Amino acid sequence: MSGSMEKYERFRAEAPVFAYKSYTIDEQPDRVDVSWHFSIEGLKDFHPAWSFPKPEGLTVAGDLTFERLVFSLGMAEAVSYWKAACSPTVRVECGELNAEQIEWWRKLWFMGLGEFFYVNGINADFSDFVEIVPAGRFKCSEPAVRPELNGCLVPIGGGKDSALTLETLTRAGMKCRCYAINKRCSISATVQTAGLPENLLITAQRKFDRTLLELNSAGYLNGHTPFSAIVAFSAEITAYLHGLKYIVLSNESSANESTVAGMQVNHQYSKSFEFESDFHRYEADHLRTGVYYFSFLRPLAEFQIAKMFVAHRKYLPVFRSCNLGSKVSPDIWCGECPKCLFVALILSPFLTDAELTEIFGRDMLSDEGMETYFTELIGRSDHKPFECVGSVDEVNLAVSLAIREREKCGAELPYLFAQYKKKGCFSASGLDERNAELCGSFDEENLLPDSFKDILTNEMERLL
Repeated sequence: MSGSMEKYERFRAEAPVFAYKSYTIDEQPDRVDVSWHFSIEGLKDFHPAWSFPKPEGLTVAGDLTFERLVFSLGMAEAVSYWKAACSPTVRVECGELNAEQIEWWRKLWFMGLGEFFYVNGINADFSDFVEIVPAGRFKCSEPAVRPELNGCLVPIGGGKDSALTLETLTRAGMKCRCYAINKRCSISATVQTAGLPENLLITAQRKFDRTLLELNSAGYLNGHTPFSAIVAFSAEITAYLHGLKYIVLSNESSANESTVAGMQVNHQYSKSFEFESDFHRYEADHLRTGVYYFSFLRPLAEFQIAKMFVAHRKYLPVFRSCNLGSKVSPDIWCGECPKCLFVALILSPFLTDAELTEIFGRDMLSDEGMETYFTELIGRSDHKPFECVGSVDEVNLAVSLAIREREKCGAELPYLFAQYKKKGCFSASGLDERNAELCGSFDEENLLPDSFKDILTNEMERLL
């Protein structure tokens, strides 16, 4: 047994039970504050919390549907704390779970922790990695009567994808409100650039329990969790409170590709169509709010999104997609991570080197320190970077098109592109055909309602 597996098994033996003990709903005139009590028994207790704005005059008192939503968000939050010791038993002492729901959550946790298990060297087995044991039941009460749902809630992260979704929908005349978790400067700037007033941005506040960091510092397990599932359940709460019919995500078809070749290890699992479909069914079967969750950009690849995005040049100075840079204020491009490099590469066929340098504040494509990430992104490694990046094929297409464009203009190739040619990766043969095929592709595995599908196809015809 490897050292990593020994550590995993030891923690599980020392902390056999993780308890989801309770949730609390505290209603204020203009918001609803919710919190949860989780416990790795005999080790640590955790109390994460959220605050959701709500319309004046609305109450959630006695609303069973809202309780289900809060309980479910707690199940999505719990995995972040459970993973510290990976207790073999999760005892759920509140809420309501039937056998079908238990398997749904086990699948989300297992698949969403694929990267966590892989990076930590843990050979977990779906059949026995965790047993979820329900003990609680909802109290008998009737859900509140809500007005008919209408309008869109568009989660905004500050990057190019959500900016493209918002711009396309507002141009088409759709009624949109925006959603953010712990608002950042790039999010506000995206909404403002779209021409929407600040009051159309709904911001929920998430408070992570930093007690978990104490365990990480003590050597307990740490790693990536399915954060987009938290976005899904928290957006569901927000849409429900504000009477909005559609939650319109901006996840693309490229998110379906595994991060590790030949394995079901996907950094973007909770952005994949598989999760989107699972969540859609869970909402219909168990939450029953009437809110419709889907991704507007699901039919498209990152390459198509990049090409459409640069047509809206007003967003170039304000968009940010760097996870490291989002941790500082104002949020920035760090210029040193694989996500920054991927964005530079996918935009490179459509922007000049000078324009890219203006966006990132440095010449990403001439940085020799980026060569390892570059190798991963073009598929010359065992795995892609563990980041939200596009598929290997479209990165290679973008790089090849960018090289051809620069050579056509007589420009010197930046370092990474020169290395790409030197290693024999570049070929102009069939490049136009591959470009046309990808730009014209439309992944039919999607949940777009017909009206949204029409908007997207019209925009594709206009821009691609």
